[in-house]
Amino acid sequence: MTQRVIVVGAGIGGLSAAAELALAGYQVTVLEAHTYPGGCAGTFYYQGYRFDAGATLAGGFAPGMPLDILARRFGIDWQARQEAAAMQVHLTPGDSIVRWNKPDAWQEERLRQFGPQAEPFWEWQSRTAELLWDLAKLYPAWPPQSLADLAYNVSVGWHWLLLLTRSRRISRLPGLLRDALTNVCRRLPPSHSERLRRFVDAQLLISAQATSQRANALFAAAALDLSRTGVGHTPGGIGSIAWSLAEAINRLGGVVHYRQEVVRVRRTARDRWRVETRRGLVLEAEQVVFNLPPPNVVALLAEDAPSSLYRARIPKDGWGAFVLYLGVDASIVPSGPTLHHQLLLEGPVTAGNAFFLSFSPSWDESRAPAGRRALTISTHTSLDFWWQLYENDRIAYEQHKQAEINRILAAAERFLPGLRDATDLILSGTPVTFQRFTRRCRGWVGGYPQTHLLRTWSPRLGPGLWLVGDSIFPGQSIPAAVLGGLRVATYILQTMIRRSAGASFTSLTVDSDAYRRPSVITGVKP
Repeated sequence: MTQRVIVVGAGIGGLSAAAELALAGYQVTVLEAHTYPGGCAGTFYYQGYRFDAGATLAGGFAPGMPLDILARRFGIDWQARQEAAAMQVHLTPGDSIVRWNKPDAWQEERLRQFGPQAEPFWEWQSRTAELLWDLAKLYPAWPPQSLADLAYNVSVGWHWLLLLTRSRRISRLPGLLRDALTNVCRRLPPSHSERLRRFVDAQLLISAQATSQRANALFAAAALDLSRTGVGHTPGGIGSIAWSLAEAINRLGGVVHYRQEVVRVRRTARDRWRVETRRGLVLEAEQVVFNLPPPNVVALLAEDAPSSLYRARIPKDGWGAFVLYLGVDASIVPSGPTLHHQLLLEGPVTAGNAFFLSFSPSWDESRAPAGRRALTISTHTSLDFWWQLYENDRIAYEQHKQAEINRILAAAERFLPGLRDATDLILSGTPVTFQRFTRRCRGWVGGYPQTHLLRTWSPRLGPGLWLVGDSIFPGQSIPAAVLGGLRVATYILQTMIRRSAGASFTSLTVDSDAYRRPSVITGVKP
């Protein structure tokens, strides 16, 4: 009998899981509340412009990286154009650092910027990230929830150790164990300059949601690994990645429904799950995959929520985003090797003091009217601040929103003189806006700050219930969401085989090429 799977939410993680399950022969249905897929990695249309809603930088196109894996596995042509540089970081208006995509170019840049005394740090970061990518692509059960998970991780770890031994990298293992228990600032050279720390903090804030004093060393090494992943642009904006995945799901026999907001998930008498949408669609399935933050899942399950979800809360250090979507004259776009820029103001690298700017490419005429470009500017912000204003004083909410718009435009004009005069369209988004359009509870974005290895949520919520997205390992970013989605699909396939064969989870073996061929782990189709 064909297994039925319902995926709630068409974000990158949910779509990746859905595509893998459809390829394995499952009957897959994706239910998306919005009119387009992608969630925070979607692209919306407004008055001739296509704006990336949340994420604006897509990495993972390099050979062997997650988007390349998806392309080969599902026959997708992203039509991506990789950039010479991932981004340019402006520490002050006249002091900038280019994050080149090619490792050799990036090494030359950092030697020029930070000197040879910082090279041990960057060499550690590169070596560690390489090992972690290899491990993540073997799909460890992380965080472990049971003795079976621990046994499975032993199997995964054994294969990973074999890979390290064959490639003569086993000597790095003791360092990894030490890094697992400390933050990344301990890896900075003792005589590091404040300029180096400021640069690292800025990069970690947007990639790990925490600066060097708090970010776990292992997570930080992977988060700083832009030069390896391959950053590029896809025609139509970052949302075209989700559209391509949705098309692959349909091609493989699955279905993606839009404007179908799920409002209720309940267990049936037959040990199945009944999923209801606001528009009256009712479906049943053996497996439900939530591409939502944990608090959203609790609201949908209500009394049927597993006890493991009782502690599902937005963390106190969780972030929201304030975003400006601007239509600008093309003449304002600075020349250079990248369309992504990080701007820092004076003072500590923290919420509201660092901005990320992304321009649409000149070659993508679908993104803006002739002679114009789409520009997105975002900054971290407090969730509670905006919700208290919105719920208690709407006038003050609108006033503070306008004040933040003016503050961000003033900061951006230090880098882009004449920006206001070149702008013909301004849209703004607060955490309230993000909840309205992405359905994410309170507009929480970016997942859990990566401060320790057990911070992320486990993907197995209960019998037949699963979680994907930025709340599970390996965390935020498009490449991470892809790996998380494929990992959950693999778990579901393993669970079905275990039930049909009566085998224990520990009897499964892990193929060292699992990240290329996840169905090899499962061995059979349903």
